[in-house]
Amino acid sequence: MSEILSLHVDVMSNELMTQQSATIGDAAALFGIAPSTVRWWERQGVLPDPSRSGGRRVYDATELRRIGLAYLCSVTGSMPLERTASVTVGNRHAQWQSVIRDHAAVIDATIEELLNARAYLVHLLLCTDDDMATNCPHLDDELRRHTPRGRIAESDLVAAAMFAGRQTDRLSTRDDMSGVRDEMGPGPDAPSCASCGSPVERSARGRPRKYCSQACRQRRYRQTVTSR
Repeated sequence: MSEILSLHVDVMSNELMTQQSATIGDAAALFGIAPSTVRWWERQGVLPDPSRSGGRRVYDATELRRIGLAYLCSVTGSMPLERTASVTVGNRHAQWQSVIRDHAAVIDATIEELLNARAYLVHLLLCTDDDMATNCPHLDDELRRHTPRGRIAESDLVAAAMFAGRQTDRLSTRDDMSGVRDEMGPGPDAPSCASCGSPVERSARGRPRKYCSQACRQRRYRQTVTSR
């Protein structure tokens, strides 16, 4: 008899929990995301393991608020999940505030970079030529000021390119097929640039390259310094 009463109490408890809780589908629908996203956040430590009823995930009001907080940080605020977790797991006020402040600084740096990019594109709109590469009298000066070409003193562009090629040859050993490799590119299995994701040509010797260009190396360095 006691076993029957215990089973009855358990059933009533599960029914009451179900009535006061939302399913994972309900929780996901509330914030316009897929249930798989909620499960992924749980596996990544952004959300704690939820309560269960009959083996199924159920979420009370606090757990729903925590899912919403994860959405605010990772989707609205574009924070990486590891930083989002620092906010959603209930850390002390000073700790999660520091995490958000650091990420806001990263966004500030990105905004500044984008504003500079936009300003330059607007500047390009001032050109009245159909084909800037052929006709613009100011293009050579722009290349010197805004691209790595400016590091080479040669005034003639072809001479500057040849000088740059000789400098590159001194840094890495190139065989007779170097011209073919330049035309064909680094190949489908080449590693990706750690900054822009473009293929990176393998070095003939020394450590593998992480960046496709010096510009990408500098950009990644600025991002790293800003995020500290």
